[in-house]
Amino acid sequence: MRDAWRQRELWEHLGWQDIKQRYRRSIIGPLWITISMGTTAVALGLLYSQLLGQELGTYLPYITVGFIVWNFILGCVTEGTEVFIANEGLIKHLPAPMTVHVLRMVWRQVLFFLHNLVVYVVVLAVFFPTLTHEYKMDGDIVPHPGISWTVLLAIPGFALLTVNAVWVALLFGIISTRFRDIPPVIHSFIQLVFFMTPIVWPVGVLNKFTNGEASWKVLIAEFNPIYHFLEIVRAPLIGHALSWHHWVVVGAFTVVGWALAILALRNYRSRVSYWV
Repeated sequence: MRDAWRQRELWEHLGWQDIKQRYRRSIIGPLWITISMGTTAVALGLLYSQLLGQELGTYLPYITVGFIVWNFILGCVTEGTEVFIANEGLIKHLPAPMTVHVLRMVWRQVLFFLHNLVVYVVVLAVFFPTLTHEYKMDGDIVPHPGISWTVLLAIPGFALLTVNAVWVALLFGIISTRFRDIPPVIHSFIQLVFFMTPIVWPVGVLNKFTNGEASWKVLIAEFNPIYHFLEIVRAPLIGHALSWHHWVVVGAFTVVGWALAILALRNYRSRVSYWV
C-alpha cells in the first residue's frame, strides 16, 4: 500500500485515461455521466414521490443523493470483484504494486462521483427553500434541521466510504481471481441489496406498515450495512440529522474489513499474477 501511494501519479493518470477513453470522440464527453444520473433521479423522483405520498421538494433531493452514493458503492463493488482479472495484461507486464490497480479503480469511481455531484448542486439550488423548514412524511409534518454547516460532515463520510471501497476491492478482487464464480454471484446479489436499501424509499415508510410500533420490518434497514454507509454521506447533504450509530457501524466494518484485506494481501498477493 505504501509503494502504491508513492506511485499515485501512475494510478491517477490511468484513472483519468479510463474516463477519456470511454468518452473518446463524444461531443460532451464525461457530461453524459451527469445527464444519465440526472435523468434517472428526476424520473424516479417524480414517480415514487406520488406512489409513496412524499413531498417532491424533499423527496427528490433524497433520492438524488441516494442514487449518487449508491452508484459509487455499486461501481466499487462490481468493478472491485474483477479489478485484477480486468488488468491481467498490466499485472503481468507492469512492474508496479498490485494495489495500484485497486487505487486506479477507486479513483475512477471518485471522478464519476464528482461528476454526479453536479446533479446534486442543481437539485439543491431548485429545492433549497423546501429543505430549510419542515416536510411531510406519510401525512405527518416533520421538522427539518435544514442545510447548514453540517453539510461538511459529508466530506469525512465520503472519505470513510472511499477507504472502505479500497479494502472491498482488495479482498473481493483476490477471492474473485481465484474463484471466478464470485463476480456473477456478486452481480446478481447486488440487485437484491439495491431494493432492500432505503434509496428510493425512505426509512420512515416502514413505520407506515407497523403503525409506529417496533417490528422486525423496521430492522430491515438497520441490519443492512449499506444503509449506514449511504447515510453518513446522504444525511448531511440533504440536511438531515445524522445519528452517531451510523458512524459506529461504519467504523466497525472499516476495522474488520481492513484486517481481512491485509490478511488476504499478505498471504495471497504473490499468487494473483498466476491466477489471472
